[in-house]
Amino acid sequence: MKDLGAEHLAGREGVQLLGLLNLYLEQEERFQPREKGLSLIEATPENDNTLCPGLRNAKVEDLRSLANFFGSCTETFVLAVNILDRFLMPLVFPVKPKISCIGVCSFLLAARIVEKTAIFHPLIDVIDCQCKCTASDIKRMEKIISEKLHYELEATTALNFLHLYHTIILCHTSERKEILSLDKLEAQLKACNCRLVFSKAKPSVLALCLLNLEVETLKSVELLEILLLVKKHSKINDTEFFYWRELVSKCLAEYSSPECCKPDLKKLVWIVSRRTAQNLHNSYYSVPELPTIPEGGCFDESESEDSCEDMSCGEESLSSSPPSDQECTFFFNFKVAQTLCFPS
Repeated sequence: MKDLGAEHLAGREGVQLLGLLNLYLEQEERFQPREKGLSLIEATPENDNTLCPGLRNAKVEDLRSLANFFGSCTETFVLAVNILDRFLMPLVFPVKPKISCIGVCSFLLAARIVEKTAIFHPLIDVIDCQCKCTASDIKRMEKIISEKLHYELEATTALNFLHLYHTIILCHTSERKEILSLDKLEAQLKACNCRLVFSKAKPSVLALCLLNLEVETLKSVELLEILLLVKKHSKINDTEFFYWRELVSKCLAEYSSPECCKPDLKKLVWIVSRRTAQNLHNSYYSVPELPTIPEGGCFDESESEDSCEDMSCGEESLSSSPPSDQECTFFFNFKVAQTLCFPS
C-alpha cells in the first residue's frame, strides 16, 4: 500500500495537514489521563463517597447538558472532559462534595480557552445553589486545577484528530463533500466521552474508529482506502484498532437505542430553588425582547406580551423532577443564554 504523503494531497495544504498530524501524534500521549489512575477508578465499586465510574460519567453527562444549555461548541465540551479526567486521575480522597465544583470549573476553563471569553458570571448565584459552590470556591478551584495541570489546559484531543482526519479525507476523495457528516461524528464522539473507558483510548485511535464505522455504513471503498492510509501513517496497529472499534461500536449501538437518555436541543428549563430565586437579580432571568414597532406608528401592546410569552415557554427541563411549591421555574432559550453569558 502506498504511503500517505504530501504528494497525494493538494500541494502546500498537504504538507501542512501532514505536519499538523505528526504534531498531534507527538502530543497526544502527553495530554492523556494516566492509565493507572483510570484503571483504579474502573476497579472502584460504586460508592457515594468515592470516585467511581458512575460518579465520573454522571458528571460528564452534566457537562454535556451544560454545554448544550449554553450553546457551547463541541470543542469546549471535549476539552472540559479532558481537563476533568486529567485532574481527577491522581486524586484519592473522597471527591463527591467537590466533584460538582470541579466539573463546573473544568467547563469554565475550557470555555475560556476555546471561546476566548469568561462566561456564566450573571448566573453565579444559580451555580452557588445547584452546585453548592460560591464564586470564591470556583475561583479557588480554577487555580487548583490550573496548578495541578501545570497550566497546560489546552490539549490535543480526539476531536482534533477527528477534524484533521476528516479534512484529509475530503482532500483525497472525489466523492461529494457532504457525504461524511462532521456533525454526526462529533455527536458520536460526545457519546463516547461520557464513558470512562474511552479516556484510556489514544485520541488518534478513537477518532479513527469513529470514522471507520461511519465509512462502513456509507459502503464507500474509496473512503475506506483513504482511512487505511491514514491508519498506516498514524502507526496504529491492528490489535489496538480492532479492540477499540468494537467498544466504540457497542457504545454507539447503546446510544442510538430508544432506552438511552440523550440531551435535547429544544428549549431548556432550569429549575432553581426559592432561595436561589430570591438571590437572583431580575435582570438575570428577565430579558424581555423589545416588540417590533409597526411602520404606521401604531403600537400594539399585545405584541409586547406575545414576545415575552414566547421567551418563557420552555419544553424540556434539566431537572427530571417536577417543581414543587418551594421551587420557581425560570425559562431560558439559547438566545437569552447567549445574551446573558456572551455579551457583545
